[in-house]
Amino acid sequence: MQRIGMVIGIRPEKIEEYKRLHAAVWPEVLSMNSACNIRNYSIFLKEPENLLFSFYEYHGTDYAADMAKMAADPKTQEWWSVCIPCQQPLETRKEGEWWAQMPEVFFHA
Repeated sequence: MQRIGMVIGIRPEKIEEYKRLHAAVWPEVLSMNSACNIRNYSIFLKEPENLLFSFYEYHGTDYAADMAKMAADPKTQEWWSVCIPCQQPLETRKEGEWWAQMPEVFFHA
């Protein structure tokens, strides 16, 4: 199992919309997350800095293939099309990232 942490900004005028979307995530999107071996997925909001922090556990064996499968899913693409306008990527993210990945520096079970 691999723990994944990522961060992204959120546009202040879109916070309420983002909260509404995530209060009722589409069942097809949740099913695709599960089919791609994502478990214990959480997103946290830090205001007034307007940062979103996501955490999930990946329980598969081929992360790149599972993420490609998710990205190819039409319902997931539709979901992203309504969520992405709410987000504001960090300028310091690596090339190719939308959410900036964060290395784990501490874990205690």
